[in-house]
Amino acid sequence: MQTRNNLDAIVLLALCFVLAAPASVVAGVFSVTPVRIYMTPKDRAVAVTITNEGNTEVVLQADLNAWSQKPDGTDEQVPTEDLILSPPIIKLAPGARQVVRLALLKPADASRQLIYRMIMREVPEATAARDKTIEVPIALALSLPVFITPPPAKREMDCTAARSTPQALNVSCGNQGSAYAQVREISLMRGEQTIARFEGGTYILPGARKTMSLGINVSGQQSIAPGPAQLSVRFDDGKSQVFNITLP
Repeated sequence: MQTRNNLDAIVLLALCFVLAAPASVVAGVFSVTPVRIYMTPKDRAVAVTITNEGNTEVVLQADLNAWSQKPDGTDEQVPTEDLILSPPIIKLAPGARQVVRLALLKPADASRQLIYRMIMREVPEATAARDKTIEVPIALALSLPVFITPPPAKREMDCTAARSTPQALNVSCGNQGSAYAQVREISLMRGEQTIARFEGGTYILPGARKTMSLGINVSGQQSIAPGPAQLSVRFDDGKSQVFNITLP
């Protein structure tokens, strides 16, 4: 479960504009495992391991947000006190590792998944180097999804397709369930032939719908022919769902 989606572990680099020279840029490097955090209503807390991969000390803190999506799939994050990370501030020497605890403070929902984002941020400080130049720090951050899932909570998907160009389709997938879905691949099939494909890591939270573009996958084929076809949608847990469609 911890390694399904390495996309969640990509370090987000904040752009830093240096307005005066001379200057140098410094940044720490850290990792967090697991890259996605799963809990059940019975879990009081889960362990999260943070490692300083760099050769300088790093100081980290976490922002905890409730995560939802608008009906059009736009992400919304709101600061929350539902969760707590202990300790809240982590200071790591080069190569050091520390286990912290993420705990849910409110009762879990018995019927639907609670969904959050934990953003682990480096706390940089500008320091004066020995040569008196200014070291401008780049703050690194990791955004980790947190899912508290009761047994009844399930995704419930419906997908439709509309032609966007002769060579491409727009596939619209909605989640009417009570747990997240993450679409990893969509294939437009006729028999055993894959005509068009989408590959990604798109989250669709309950109540949201997102549109993904499928490009033609057959060498030398100039357009996607009309008629019956199947949409095979593969999710992050390895399961697939097939939707029968008819292209105009």
